[in-house]
Amino acid sequence: MEKQIVILIAKQSFKKAFSNKGLLMLCFIFLATLTYITINSWRAFEKHHHAVEHHQEKSRQSWEDNPDKHPHRMAHFGSFAFRLQHPLSIFDSGIESYTGNSIFLEAHKQHTANFSEASLSTGLVRFGDLNIAMMLQLILPLIIFFIGYSSITFERENGTLKIIHIQGAKIKEILLGKSLGLFLVSSLFFIPALLSLWSLSFINNETANSAIVIRSLLITMSYLLFYIMLSCITVILSARSKNSNKALISLLGIWLLFFIIIPKTAQVVGNAMHPNLSKIEFKAAVEAEVTKKGDSHNPNDPYFNSVRDSILKANNVTDIKDLPFNYSGFLMSKGEKQSAIIYKNQYQKLIETYRKQNSITNGLVWLNPYLVIKNLSMSLSGTDFDTYVNFLSQTESYRYKQSQYMNDLQMKFISNNAKSSEGKIHVVNKAHWKSLPVFNYKYLPINKTLANQLFAIITLFIWVVLAFIIISKLSSRFKIIQ
Repeated sequence: MEKQIVILIAKQSFKKAFSNKGLLMLCFIFLATLTYITINSWRAFEKHHHAVEHHQEKSRQSWEDNPDKHPHRMAHFGSFAFRLQHPLSIFDSGIESYTGNSIFLEAHKQHTANFSEASLSTGLVRFGDLNIAMMLQLILPLIIFFIGYSSITFERENGTLKIIHIQGAKIKEILLGKSLGLFLVSSLFFIPALLSLWSLSFINNETANSAIVIRSLLITMSYLLFYIMLSCITVILSARSKNSNKALISLLGIWLLFFIIIPKTAQVVGNAMHPNLSKIEFKAAVEAEVTKKGDSHNPNDPYFNSVRDSILKANNVTDIKDLPFNYSGFLMSKGEKQSAIIYKNQYQKLIETYRKQNSITNGLVWLNPYLVIKNLSMSLSGTDFDTYVNFLSQTESYRYKQSQYMNDLQMKFISNNAKSSEGKIHVVNKAHWKSLPVFNYKYLPINKTLANQLFAIITLFIWVVLAFIIISKLSSRFKIIQ
């Protein structure tokens, strides 16, 4: 195979494509829309970022400004944890519009994340969020199909394909040249988008780090492979079709089936096969389990009565007043640990249900390359389900430490002779509030993201290799005239 012939055919295909003024207009409209989306997404990110920082600071200030108080009251006063969006969410917002941004953290209770954009917006947001990734995943493939559907059929219908072949170009070289030419044309659409991705990675010094650069590099490589594969598939279908109309209908059918119908159907099937508990049902399940195990707020609870007896025996005393620590604080600590374990178990069941729902879609990546690039793009942009679960896990871990910190203060500083939480002798100094570490949300590590999407990465490479194999096989039995 002559590489020069492949490159020559690619150049001719590129020039021929832009002889059509309509394509130039389409390119202009696409880039103008892309520019608008990028600017709008950046402004939205900046607004959200500043809002989160402001509210997190106000929440912390409110916590520290509390006067001397009983630790258990302070535990129920609680604090808020806010989620900072990943900088690459400007490129691909993923499920950001549908997930909560803040969680109220208090003792004994695990609250859900609230204030998602979808809950605060009109129903139109549920049709999808307009972002750079959506343009590259849904709109650009359709443009590629429209540009390349006649790449082979047109040459065959005009008789030029036979002339090119007679002049020495092999069928395989023609197919590869056409695929490369189509890829070069599509690059004028997606390269500006990927350049905007890289500019967004460095536009803020606070977020420009090695992890962001690595993620941007992997996103770029994923989309390049995706468009190489799409270009090859377009040319293959054009070569196998008897005429241009049939090729166009086939490609439009593929776009509708693989990009719209299959993803939506997989979601519906997943939800139907693995129904999840509602918020109310989930809270009820946790509360019912806690009641079975024992209520630390109930002084006559059988389970905690047995705990009291064992503590008194271990310390060789007969009355809780004689214990060297505050018994109520110890009781709250045990109750917090028990309820946290119950919540964790119920929470894992719920997350497992969501994963089973998503498994229907994830299991189709080997069949549908659109799902491959969609999953990879969301994960690498830090806007996928696993990233959100990571945030919830971090907040619960912080809530538990916050509650136990208050319980430790009660055990250490509150007397067992206290009959109530009123009065100066039953409070601790407010300086202890500042000693509690500030909640610091950390993004999911890149190695964890790659591990979660290993199957999708392998599948993407298989699709690209398979496309070239089909071209090689097709060229051996391709008919110039049908």
